[in-house]
Amino acid sequence: MSNNAMVSRVENDRVLVLERVFDALRDLVFKMFKEPEHLKRWWGPRGWELPVCNIDFRPGGVWHFCMKCVDQNQGQFYGMESWGKVVYKEIVEPETIIYTDYFSDAEGNTNDTMPSTEVTMEFIDLGGKTKLVSRAEYVSAEALKKVMDMGMLQGITETWDRLEEHLKEIK
Repeated sequence: MSNNAMVSRVENDRVLVLERVFDALRDLVFKMFKEPEHLKRWWGPRGWELPVCNIDFRPGGVWHFCMKCVDQNQGQFYGMESWGKVVYKEIVEPETIIYTDYFSDAEGNTNDTMPSTEVTMEFIDLGGKTKLVSRAEYVSAEALKKVMDMGMLQGITETWDRLEEHLKEIK
């Protein structure tokens, strides 16, 4: 296993913890999560783009986005759109981002049939490298299972792979 592979574990049946070390300075990794011109380059699984990315990066601010599948090889997913909405609760630059993550529609209305997530992202300075720790807390074990069954882990793994690639490009 390479030293920058993502490590995942589940705590208390409903908290998904993800960790990965990125070969970039903490300030730069943090910046990737706050600026739309960067997010558009790496957010989402492979074959998906971010045609809509409206972000108000402050506590109480909202990030409303649309992921769209542009890879014809993904069959039934090709052309599909997935809308999301993030509401920021706390931001300590460049250390922590705490937010609630919702599924939404194009107007930004939350989809209450899907589980929302309380996410804490921690950016740890390793002296030239950065350890990113994401804790995603779901209302129940069932809610966590629902998103896991949707392939979320593979999606996040691919997303963080794309982040690593983007960091290499701009370093």
